[in-house]
Amino acid sequence: MTQRQRLFAGTQLRALRQRRAMRQVEMAEALGISASYLSQLENDERHLTPALADSLRSAFPVDWVDLAPSGGDELIRTLHEALADPQLPGDLPGEQVERLALQFPGFAERFVQLHALHAQTRLRLDMMDEAIGSSLAAGGRLPWEEVRDWFHQANNYVDPLDREAEALAADIAGDDISPRVQSMQNWLRANGVSIAWQSGGPMRRFDAQRRHLELDSTQPIESGRFQLAWQVAALALSQQIGAIVEESGLESAAARHILTIGLGNYAAGALLMPYERFRMAARELRHDIDRLRQMFHTSFEQTCHRLSTLQRPRARGIPVYFCRVDMAGNITKRHSATRMQFGRFGGACPLWIVHEAAAIPDRIHVQLAEMPDGTRYVSLAKGLVKPSGSYYRPPRRYAVALGCEAAHAAEFIYADGLNLANDDAVTRIGASCRICPRDHCDQRAFPPSDKAIVVDPLRRDLVPYHVVEP
Repeated sequence: MTQRQRLFAGTQLRALRQRRAMRQVEMAEALGISASYLSQLENDERHLTPALADSLRSAFPVDWVDLAPSGGDELIRTLHEALADPQLPGDLPGEQVERLALQFPGFAERFVQLHALHAQTRLRLDMMDEAIGSSLAAGGRLPWEEVRDWFHQANNYVDPLDREAEALAADIAGDDISPRVQSMQNWLRANGVSIAWQSGGPMRRFDAQRRHLELDSTQPIESGRFQLAWQVAALALSQQIGAIVEESGLESAAARHILTIGLGNYAAGALLMPYERFRMAARELRHDIDRLRQMFHTSFEQTCHRLSTLQRPRARGIPVYFCRVDMAGNITKRHSATRMQFGRFGGACPLWIVHEAAAIPDRIHVQLAEMPDGTRYVSLAKGLVKPSGSYYRPPRRYAVALGCEAAHAAEFIYADGLNLANDDAVTRIGASCRICPRDHCDQRAFPPSDKAIVVDPLRRDLVPYHVVEP
């Protein structure tokens, strides 16, 4: 039997403890070991055992992903990931996973391959859902869909642009935590741009030849500040944005233009909420959105969106999902750094708290939800109303939702009032009726597209059919 190479992680353990500002005795208690044992681990006098690796993944799931040493057997790592699939019941200890990979490598390799095939099948089902939802038999994508998928594949984090925006923010803001309106206007004027705030017209309009920027003074102050930041980023980071668009692989001119705008939006958010300052504040405040938006002078939606981009390697925030839903139930903006995925087209699950938030705005709604794969999420949603500035232009109404897996509930302030241990308190939701496997849901709009149904004329429940399991 092949022996596993011993893995030493002293540097990583010390970095993790310092990042969390913990004493050795506190971290040792969290891991269930003695302080002297932890000291030996940090000095590389003892190696990292599979049981300890399990404890680290459990106690520090976000930090350990970034700090875990890269050594060890690749088959053990991929087998551990496959066996951790939430659709599989229970959780095998790391020591058993390691023994399985070392004693039966052929079986372990085939199990990993089988799990990959299962993931591909789920992906094909999502693609079928996309084709049905968009009424395109070939599954073709519109330009805005291409850009949405580009950001999804990038994990909603654009490293070079984010770092450049962070440096630009430090240059403009000075001692302030975030660039002020006056500071950004001074930067624009120093770069030859004149500015006019006036009532009516577009939210932002820039005349490149005259170097003149017009901003709508009737829009909310957070929106006006964001548009100002967009213009600063578009001018200061034009070369970086252009290079990313050129390397994006998007074929149509429309898609490239939409990506240019999207990258400008991304850079504006990164300018107003500089990465490291925002990440540290989010962790310190346990992701209290209202306190964060007051600190950085941003809107509720802007703050939620920024939380979904905190995916910088070795400095990640907790993985969250974020989406925006209109009054018709259409998901108009979405991203997930969690295992939760949304239906790509059409309405979301009617049991999801976001719909109630859209109907009752200006109030935070909280829900403990469970997806069909068994993963539970702490979700918050808030309905927002943006004034139009005129009686004859109806205000924009929609809801935003943000959530994390229940495993991170201790770092998410919105979980404080939930009974996470009570199964009766869980709302069981799905991504889309077309791909949801639940066969006992009273609020189905239509049956799943990959399963047969049985209709009994002599019996009627809330849903007039039964799903047949394959």
